[in-house]
Amino acid sequence: MSDTGGEWQVARRRKGASRSSKSLQVSAACGQESLDVGKTVKRIRDTMSELRCEEFWHDWKEQLLVAASASLSKSPADKDAEDQSERIPRTCQQLECVCYGLGPFASCVSARYQLAMLLLLLEAGQIPLKDCSVYDPVFSSGERDVLRDLGLTVLSENEEGKRLVEKPTFFYLMHCGKALYNNLLWKNWSARGLPLMIIIGNSFSGMRDRTIEKEFTRDYSYISKAVDFSVERKLACPSHLIDVFNDTAVITFPSNSLNGLPQSTWAESPEPQYPHSPDLEIILKETQS
Repeated sequence: MSDTGGEWQVARRRKGASRSSKSLQVSAACGQESLDVGKTVKRIRDTMSELRCEEFWHDWKEQLLVAASASLSKSPADKDAEDQSERIPRTCQQLECVCYGLGPFASCVSARYQLAMLLLLLEAGQIPLKDCSVYDPVFSSGERDVLRDLGLTVLSENEEGKRLVEKPTFFYLMHCGKALYNNLLWKNWSARGLPLMIIIGNSFSGMRDRTIEKEFTRDYSYISKAVDFSVERKLACPSHLIDVFNDTAVITFPSNSLNGLPQSTWAESPEPQYPHSPDLEIILKETQS
């Protein structure tokens, strides 16, 4: 979707079209032209102001704060949100943040709205911008300059989602490929590691419903297992932004659920390989130009 500076237009998704990583849907020409950093930053801030006026924004903010409260206090994350509201912290400053697969936000309206939402969530939780690391192999040099100008930390290495979490961390993974989610779960596959993660991204149960069962359990085994013990809270999405924020949930991993699982759950956790997945939906290190 290109940004022509005109009114927002909802792009209707073709029936059966993938909701996978935006990275593979970008034309080679995107981001190649010189980018006006100041103008792009202003456009992003204007989009933030627009989203602040949206009713659904308040649901996103509350859901993040509730999830952060559970993660930071080690309280069960599967209690009713209303019961936890009294324990919602004023800030989430102890959280780190990682954002993968945002896409070419300078040229793609959808990616710009998703970046604006990320910045709003960081602001709402008072998470320092420098504590939010972002990466997408499709970022142009100008887009990386914009992200630095905003105060975010731009990663230089393609981690393929394989980031080990050592403290409570908020992952922002909007419409990323299943392999990236699967890699992230594998890297933190333990009763100690998973509860440290809060994910805002595509619903695991939605991934399961849209994938052939045999392929899902074979190729994305960690997501397949996590569906049964993770807690998903669907996030509101207005109809006019359906292609930007559809199928999005806050996903957490309550310690009490994980502690009840047999030890065999964690005994064997081989690194994911994808020999049967030609359309992997993410860009691997060795395939980067």
